[in-house]
Amino acid sequence: MTIETDREEGTGAIVIDKVRPPKRFAVLLYNDDYTTMEFVIEVLQKVFKKNKNEAMSIMLQVHGEGKGKCGVYTYEIAEMKVTKVLQMSRGQGHPLKCTMEEE
Repeated sequence: MTIETDREEGTGAIVIDKVRPPKRFAVLLYNDDYTTMEFVIEVLQKVFKKNKNEAMSIMLQVHGEGKGKCGVYTYEIAEMKVTKVLQMSRGQGHPLKCTMEEE
């Protein structure tokens, strides 16, 4: 909720505006022919804090459908997670693709 004081008229009236929730962004991983399934599971556990079963399920979705949703976050957090995945992947020599898109 945003509260502003009406200063033009000098009445001191309070105007209350509704605040919209922040936009949400899905972080996606994409299948490729080089990144190992084990590495994808490691990324999901380290970056997205998924347990072994959740990580396995998302990895199978990436492998079977070509992409998988890792989570939904505010813009800044989604951007940070994409950056972490890409740094981790490139550091290990994997071409894993990771993007974010508005929900």
